Amino acid sequence: MTPAQQRRLFLLVSGLSTAGSFAGLTAKGWILMQGSGSALLLALHFAALSLPSLVVSGPAGVLTDRLGCRTVLIRAQWGLFAAALLAAVAIPLLAGALQMGALLISTLLVGLASSYELTARNKYAALLVERPDQLAPYLASFSVVFNVGKLVGPPLGGWLVAFQGPSGALAIDAASYLLPIVALLWLLRPHGAVERRSGGGAAASLATAWRSCGFTLRHVLRFTALSCLVGFFHPGLAPLIAARILNPSPQALGWFTSVLAAGSIVGGVVLQRNSGWLSQRPGLLMGGCTVLTGLAQVVMALAQPDRLGWLAGPLALSMAFLIGAGTASLLAGVNLIGQVGAPMAIRGRMAGMGQIAFLGGGGLSGLLAAGLSATIGLPACFGLLGSSGLLIGMTELRRHGGLRLKPCELRSV
Repeated sequence: MTPAQQRRLFLLVSGLSTAGSFAGLTAKGWILMQGSGSALLLALHFAALSLPSLVVSGPAGVLTDRLGCRTVLIRAQWGLFAAALLAAVAIPLLAGALQMGALLISTLLVGLASSYELTARNKYAALLVERPDQLAPYLASFSVVFNVGKLVGPPLGGWLVAFQGPSGALAIDAASYLLPIVALLWLLRPHGAVERRSGGGAAASLATAWRSCGFTLRHVLRFTALSCLVGFFHPGLAPLIAARILNPSPQALGWFTSVLAAGSIVGGVVLQRNSGWLSQRPGLLMGGCTVLTGLAQVVMALAQPDRLGWLAGPLALSMAFLIGAGTASLLAGVNLIGQVGAPMAIRGRMAGMGQIAFLGGGGLSGLLAAGLSATIGLPACFGLLGSSGLLIGMTELRRHGGLRLKPCELRSV
């Protein structure tokens, strides 16, 4: 198998695994929504997926740099399989609060394993390219493939829940993790000699990576955490948002999340085609994405049926498309900047710190948005957080729009 074929295979199995995962997450979200009707429980479900990154992404990065990305990646895939299998068996065996608790525990374990998987996968991608200039577009391609999985997975999950019950969606979720395991163990042959490990001691710590990565990358991580705190709540509240702007059926939830994913795909394609120069202009990339997302949320707040009638639904869906494009480009762009702009020896830890920034911020954002929705209503929540995002994004463009990664910070593979 040629190196190009190996890269395509790794993208394919990652995309199929992502589709199964989102089918399972959609099924879990719908079950929790039907069983409780609680926005807080939905936010806790997303927080269980994203907040573990605050605790384990740092250690995951350290472990990746010390043990090697392939070893950590394989172990993480087995962990994902076991966590997803727990949800699949909980549906026929449990009911009521016990079933909901098992689903939340399953998602928590998925979040823990995903932190290791994402961290190791980012560094592993560099072992599949032949030249340094191939790394940026290849990493950006994962955003496109990931969001194609997001596009296919939610309607698949919604349809399976509607026609065959949630067990089917959750079983597919568990089985999909076996595909990357097979590829990693028997099919892929990475350039292992390219990898640089950190060794032990203080040089392998997260603090050392933070100090040595440079001012620009530290700013990227700080801004990402702030931007996600006010603008990345829609994954956690997707069932509630879909029920308000469309209807409470599982199919409506699937279509709403698919529109988000379609926007994410478009954003990912634009980023992939411009990955070379955008990876060196972090202020422009991050500020522009945050402005786009904030503006779309403000319009979403205004798209209410009592004001616009039948136009409210299509307008809200079009804004969901823009939110998907803005957030996906931000998250993929931050990952791209961190990997391309850091030396190989600390890329695992850079990926870990990136996860802390955008998944940790996103998990807290879901809890914040849930609290605001319960007190002032969902439209006002969109308006308040969207306005905050607009302000943050415009400030970034004004102050750091011309920020560049210094030549000494750009390291080859």
